[in-house]
Amino acid sequence: MPDRGSINLFDHSTIDLEVLKKRAYNLRWATVPGGVIPLTAADPDFPCAPEITEEISRFIKDRYFSYGPPEGMLEFRESMAKYFQEKRNISVSPGLIFPVDSAAYGIYLTCKAFLSAGEEAIIFDPVDFLFRYSIESVGGVAVPFPIPAGDTPDFERLDQLITIKTRLICLCNPLNPTGKVFTKNELLKLADIAFRHDLTILSDEIWSDIVYTPNVFTSIASLNEEIRRRTVTITGFSKSYGLAGLRIGAVMASNKAHYKKLMDASLHYSTIHGANVVSQIAATAALDKCGYWLSGFLAHLHNIRGKCVDGLNAIPGFKCIAPEGCYVAFVNIEGTHKTSSEIQELLMNDAKVAVVPGLAEWFGDGATGHIRISFATSDEMIGEALSKIKSTMLNHTKTVAVNMGMNV
Repeated sequence: MPDRGSINLFDHSTIDLEVLKKRAYNLRWATVPGGVIPLTAADPDFPCAPEITEEISRFIKDRYFSYGPPEGMLEFRESMAKYFQEKRNISVSPGLIFPVDSAAYGIYLTCKAFLSAGEEAIIFDPVDFLFRYSIESVGGVAVPFPIPAGDTPDFERLDQLITIKTRLICLCNPLNPTGKVFTKNELLKLADIAFRHDLTILSDEIWSDIVYTPNVFTSIASLNEEIRRRTVTITGFSKSYGLAGLRIGAVMASNKAHYKKLMDASLHYSTIHGANVVSQIAATAALDKCGYWLSGFLAHLHNIRGKCVDGLNAIPGFKCIAPEGCYVAFVNIEGTHKTSSEIQELLMNDAKVAVVPGLAEWFGDGATGHIRISFATSDEMIGEALSKIKSTMLNHTKTVAVNMGMNV
């Protein structure tokens, strides 16, 4: 067998657009008109590592799909514990980890377990809408803490947002959509606020594998034992390994009391909820056998990030700061004098490129004047999309100038 680490798994030729057009939903290939390049939902265009499908094949050949243990398969929990120990410097028992049907459900579950109606949770702004959605779905109140792209968090302002009703601080690290990776010093300041106000920390770390040098990811639960004991850590496999459709994530509790609270809220013991056993097999294979694939993917993303950011900054009215983590570019389009919805519509209709507008319903008020672009695709695909976007924006600028009677 050839060394799979030496094969370019992220060449344009590995992308099967015919399959993607049938299977890639959530604003992507299966939902956009033909001829449109969707740089929308953060989901890779590349097929997953072959070891994942090989393990699934081995598991399913016996043709038994029985109930799994409500707390999750032992091999999955052991692999997760090893991951947290070796990759995140957190010593944890497999008995404090359990699988969920997505990291998104892990966020919702934590809000359900730790918030009562009318209680408050701090969320970042901008941030993925799932935080606000989860909080409000359980009757809580989401309180936004602004962290504009490129800015250092104002922790004094965060401290002032805390009230007697605050129960949670929701940390998204790395931060979607800006790509910020929090420094150790910043995490210590956040943890100090949690201590002083006796708050639980929800740490969403689904993007933690996608970090670009020289930036370094630090899991907040790794800082010290006191911080760990008040932190619930959530991760998943959609961003790092392309397994969004398998809907598998993990929740790591910090102590037995938190674990019980989370498991009771999960409804896993009732079989109303639970993680797919096949998905647990896939995730375990990803952790145990696919490190080479993740390393290759990250190297590819590191290279394409530079091309994407440089290309975006060469477009009239666009301004983009290179993300420290994640594979999304958060583009300031205020220089175009158009709204994010207007830019999205213009690019969809004229450039045939789909992007995500910076609307409050997606990312909060802090996303105003921005669009988000995913670059988890091939060099050729990004190059084509950027060329179309630039051509469209140049033509638009000329048209506006002519209509205003200006010389171009």
